[in-house]
Amino acid sequence: MQAGVPAFRPERKSEEMRLFDLNIFALISILLISGCRSSQQDIPAVEPTPGAFAAPSSPVPTPSPILPNLQSEILDNRNRATTSPIGAFDFRNHTYELPRGWQNPDGTADITLVNGRVPRVDRNIREEMDDAEKAEARAERRIGMSYVTTKYLDATGDGVDEAVVILKVETGGAAIPQIVHIFAWRDSKPEIIWPFRTGDRADGGLKDIRAENGELVIELYGQDRFLLGQTETGKITGDEEQLCCPTYFTRTYYRWNGNAFLLTRKRLTFSINDPRAPAQENLGDKMNAVEKSKK
Repeated sequence: MQAGVPAFRPERKSEEMRLFDLNIFALISILLISGCRSSQQDIPAVEPTPGAFAAPSSPVPTPSPILPNLQSEILDNRNRATTSPIGAFDFRNHTYELPRGWQNPDGTADITLVNGRVPRVDRNIREEMDDAEKAEARAERRIGMSYVTTKYLDATGDGVDEAVVILKVETGGAAIPQIVHIFAWRDSKPEIIWPFRTGDRADGGLKDIRAENGELVIELYGQDRFLLGQTETGKITGDEEQLCCPTYFTRTYYRWNGNAFLLTRKRLTFSINDPRAPAQENLGDKMNAVEKSKK
């Protein structure tokens, strides 16, 4: 062995390396543990979101559609006052003529309102009754009536207002037929010049009545619905719709000839759903012509 050169001792070198490796391993372990703890401290705890697993809510009910007010025009503020003496008359307490189709079973053709009303009188018909008892019960029945409103119009075109009194027939059900009486003021009292009836809502019910340029304008709900004397006409072919919600109305013009109101122009049917649509003239006549052509 050469002098000055230290002898090689493998067992000592191995022991030093083992100590060095242990120190490195320990240092790495400490760093790893510290990093894990730091990472855990930085991550916030996740809590469940309230309602995340709640049962589905019940469906919200759809509100019912709002039904149209079919009386809005006859109950508005137009033509509520007049300077004519007829404006002071009390039509809530008066006797009215009943138009055809609404007379009482016993044949009486008038009805007297007291404070704007007369109650309906019913009589039940039972199977065990004999024919005479049934006839007597039918004869005792009376229709009911209630006052709706009065409009003051120059219906005759003479420059003086007449009174248009609108009454509702009390049927005991949901129907709303009406009776209209037009009175002139003669000899210091009202004199009836035209009583007529109208149908039930979409089925020929009264929409509006007014005076224009010397003519009386009447509008009834339905297609080509107008007045013939004291009664409203029936439905034309295809005019089927819900009573609550008419989709058409008919406008007609009448002129007083000194004895009666006469239809003066073509009957005009208008669409309620499409106000811009042109009016159809005398629609019932056209429908009848089509039906005849099919035969």
